[in-house]
Amino acid sequence: MMHKILVLPGDGIGPEIIQEATKLLNVLRDHFGLSIEIEPGLVGGGAFDATGNPLPNETLQLAKDADAVLLGAVGGPKWESLEIALRPEKGLLGLRSELKLFANLRPAILYPQLAGASTLKPEIVSDLDIMIVRELTGGVYFGQPRGVKTLDSGESMGYNTLVYKESEIERICKVAFEVARTRNKQVCSVDKANVLECTELWRKVATRVGADYPDVTLSHMYVDNAAMQLVRAPKQFDVVVTTNMFGDILSDCAAMLTGSIGMLPSASLDANNKGMYEPIHGSAPDIVGKGIANPLATILSVSMMLKYSFKEPLLAEKIDLAVGKVLTQGLRTPDIYEIDTPGLRQVGTKEMGDAVIAALKE
Repeated sequence: MMHKILVLPGDGIGPEIIQEATKLLNVLRDHFGLSIEIEPGLVGGGAFDATGNPLPNETLQLAKDADAVLLGAVGGPKWESLEIALRPEKGLLGLRSELKLFANLRPAILYPQLAGASTLKPEIVSDLDIMIVRELTGGVYFGQPRGVKTLDSGESMGYNTLVYKESEIERICKVAFEVARTRNKQVCSVDKANVLECTELWRKVATRVGADYPDVTLSHMYVDNAAMQLVRAPKQFDVVVTTNMFGDILSDCAAMLTGSIGMLPSASLDANNKGMYEPIHGSAPDIVGKGIANPLATILSVSMMLKYSFKEPLLAEKIDLAVGKVLTQGLRTPDIYEIDTPGLRQVGTKEMGDAVIAALKE
């Protein structure tokens, strides 16, 4: 079966890391028999510069026709002065909304070779393996009304609306429970039910859905406590399910437990497991063109694509093992390099990508 992949390099370091992922995809096709067809496209700031739209109609149609989308990163200081509707991030949000990618899976896995790179003590983070399931197409990022208006007093007021329908909460919770069944069978639902009525409903629905999964243990936690617990004792978590905004914040916090945000992939899925795959880091404009960006999160995003959208778990595992081999060899991009640690060698984006491909072929 031929799989169509839309590749969107985006902005900043996006083209640099996507180049390494594309090399990997070509190897999967040429050496491992993966039937894929790769189509490039524009999104984000580069798309705005070329077309006046951060999500051109052509790109959106290509995304709808594809079986999966691989995205680099969007955004940067160049476009921050644009009105919100034209900023690069609107291209990303538009893809999520138009493709109905409501379930965002963000694993926070600490490779044992990187235990010393975490800012927390090794005994706190060793063997860390958390899956954060973030609702992606609702909540305060999409709620209406929203905007900035001038009051009668002449003062400006900004406002956004946090809104979730029961059905939206139910479907993301079901994803979390299904994922938990393949792991350690624990789900922690994170909300702010003591303050926000919307997340009070979230807790009620999560509890109701949990009753359909008697083999999975459900717990609840307020988001402020969850943030503290991620730093204090992160290994208590297995699967975390939460709202769009809370998931955005908590997943970045969890990323740093693993040594670098440059290590973590993500999958954004629709109801049929069609997905958009991307590293969770941003466009990193401060290191653009230096050839030092970590491509491993993007490479691991390809692994997630194989697992969730293409049903190729064995190929996905080969990629994961290849990344592990490279780390065991001591290769490190600057974000995961530990100074004065014997056996490590600092490498750039291209050399890291080439090393993973070499390990994959072994």
